[in-house]
Amino acid sequence: MEKYINYATCGNGKVTATFSKQGELLRLFYPNCDYKQFVEALHIGVKVNDSAIIYLHDDINNMYMQNYIKNTNILQTEILNTYFNLKILQTDFVPINENLLVRNYVLKNESDINLKVNLLAYSSILTNVNNDTCGYVKDDALIQYNHDYTICLFSKNKLLSYQVNGAKNSIGRGVIYGKDYVGLSSDSAISYDFEELKPGEKVEFTIFLLVNDNNIRNLLGEMDSEIERVRKLDYEFLFNECKNYWEDFVKSHDKLKLKNSKLSDKIKNIYTRTILLYPLLQNREKGGISAGMEVDEGKTKCGRYSYCWPRDAVFITRALDILGMTDETTKFYSKFCKSTQSKNGMWEQRFYTDGRLAPSWGYQIDETASVIIGLYDHYLKIKDIDFLKSNLRMCEKAIEFLKKYIDDILEQKNEMKLSYDLWEEHEGISIYSISAIFSAMTDMIKIDKIVKKIFTDNPSKLENILKRDEILNSYLERIKEYICNSFFDEQKQTFIRNTDDRRIDISILGISIPFEVLDVNDEKVVNTVEKMNMTIRTYTGGYIRYEGDGYMGGYNPWPIATLWMALYYIEANELNKAKECFDFVVNSCTEHGFLGEQVDNNSMSAMWVIGLAWSHAMFIIVLEKLAKKGCLNEN
Repeated sequence: MEKYINYATCGNGKVTATFSKQGELLRLFYPNCDYKQFVEALHIGVKVNDSAIIYLHDDINNMYMQNYIKNTNILQTEILNTYFNLKILQTDFVPINENLLVRNYVLKNESDINLKVNLLAYSSILTNVNNDTCGYVKDDALIQYNHDYTICLFSKNKLLSYQVNGAKNSIGRGVIYGKDYVGLSSDSAISYDFEELKPGEKVEFTIFLLVNDNNIRNLLGEMDSEIERVRKLDYEFLFNECKNYWEDFVKSHDKLKLKNSKLSDKIKNIYTRTILLYPLLQNREKGGISAGMEVDEGKTKCGRYSYCWPRDAVFITRALDILGMTDETTKFYSKFCKSTQSKNGMWEQRFYTDGRLAPSWGYQIDETASVIIGLYDHYLKIKDIDFLKSNLRMCEKAIEFLKKYIDDILEQKNEMKLSYDLWEEHEGISIYSISAIFSAMTDMIKIDKIVKKIFTDNPSKLENILKRDEILNSYLERIKEYICNSFFDEQKQTFIRNTDDRRIDISILGISIPFEVLDVNDEKVVNTVEKMNMTIRTYTGGYIRYEGDGYMGGYNPWPIATLWMALYYIEANELNKAKECFDFVVNSCTEHGFLGEQVDNNSMSAMWVIGLAWSHAMFIIVLEKLAKKGCLNEN
């Protein structure tokens, strides 16, 4: 069974866990949010009296309620088994300073008969020929290990029983056993026994899931003492430390001061969840930002998501800056971008968040342009000239690469290297990419104007900067002329997305928002927006990406596209229309405040990637602009 939907997420910047609506642990990442993922399945169940196993995440008699503790990344799932009237409160969180997932259970007998309860855990860790995982039970702990990592599942309680080999075949009966303490198996099971619960009685139980890097701590030599150390940790201390940390984090990043405003609970919920989501998506050492938690490791529907695209920087780092996460943005540019830039000045399509090159299938010129644009935008926020100085060489190399690319385009050279478009589907020449280059060159000129102050004692450097800016200004005139001539359909009187298929695409808005090649009130831009409303606006009021968009079934609106239109309408001072777009996205959020990659037209709910960094970034950017315009009335 594929695990496509991550409905909730917990983490501390190193350990990251994702969950279903029913509280099932779907994925566990360490040491970064995108790599490595360990869990194939971790199923918790109970055996009540003489029953077979009742899985907490999947039983016909179970009813569920789920919520985050307010302003935290602590998830609570309430499960009521109506057959036995057994209520279970499951609390999941990752302590701030431990490589742990803590899973706490409070079981309460709400029936009028005594209940004998056993708790069982079935754990299957991902394995392959180069990552062979083995099961090992020692000192009342299930240890599952491979060459590089160890996953330990244990409690402060003693085990009732365990099964290393064949656990999958027997756990359904609710009884496990085995003679082997170690076995060639990637899936194993353990069980715990509780005293009989009388009506109204309850019992509390905590499971620890410890992740160990075998290069740091030896499995045989040091894991025993590490497990014992964790067993001695106080649950209440860990819980309160985590709760206080995230509450303080939200408070310190509430830069728009929404807490006491009259905005709807949904808006506040998305806003708060965005603040809590971003630290879980960023590599805290290297600065890379994941597009989202992975949904499709098998690539059955997509090319995977849990990577860092430099092109997202134009939007995501702007949102980070709005939320006061300026240090995180600085780290992205000064560490991640510096370490990932190719020798020729370009950035490849996508990377792991630690800066290593990720699986890719092409080349996107807007990746390179986006870094310069986002970097200058960040400078405008922090006004730190040393930031520009330290990244100047990186920008200069990028500009040289962009110049070579645009030379090939403008001179129509046969050997020019085609680029994938923003959506990574069409390989050719797109209006979004060329507009991004225009904006990058514009911003490079602005950067040069600022850094010239640093080089007053370096005449040769000043001369080089002046020459570069003169050349770049000539490029701007030619690029603008090329855009207006090559991407405008005289018959339709609208801009088109590329030089091949001529479809209407929301990314055409890039010509004005954010790249400012043309003003939002330019007649050609206005005509194009009118055409968008006739072609890519859905009957529900949201926008798809482009005409004939067939991704994930097709014709589902995207928050990215819809909020992009909201940005256009804000700049065009059509605030009612902007608010309609904004409200459409707000009303599609999950109960936890996550935005999806898409919106299901039938249910008006978030779908596919839940908690997409880009969707949340566009929300924050639009929210700030609407707040400044004073038009965020209560819904």
